[in-house]
Amino acid sequence: MTSEQKGWKEIPIAGVCWIPSTEYITGDWRTFKPVRELEKCNKCLICFIQCPDGAIQWKSETEDIEFNYDYCKGCGICANECPKKAIEMILE
Repeated sequence: MTSEQKGWKEIPIAGVCWIPSTEYITGDWRTFKPVRELEKCNKCLICFIQCPDGAIQWKSETEDIEFNYDYCKGCGICANECPKKAIEMILE
């Protein structure tokens, strides 16, 4: 981000952000964070597909998903859409 661009904290109320959320860290918006129960998860990747912020990443080296809490805003979509209820939203 250049010095001419503003970060998300400088956006006025009701302002529209002009760059994607993956361009700057937004995880400090979060109140709840997703935590996965490994024994319940069948790695169907529905959470990965549904995450609006790209905060769930597939790691091909380990063949597993990983939450990137730098970008997760704690919306809970992943937990709501998980068919196995393997993701729980925990208060931080």
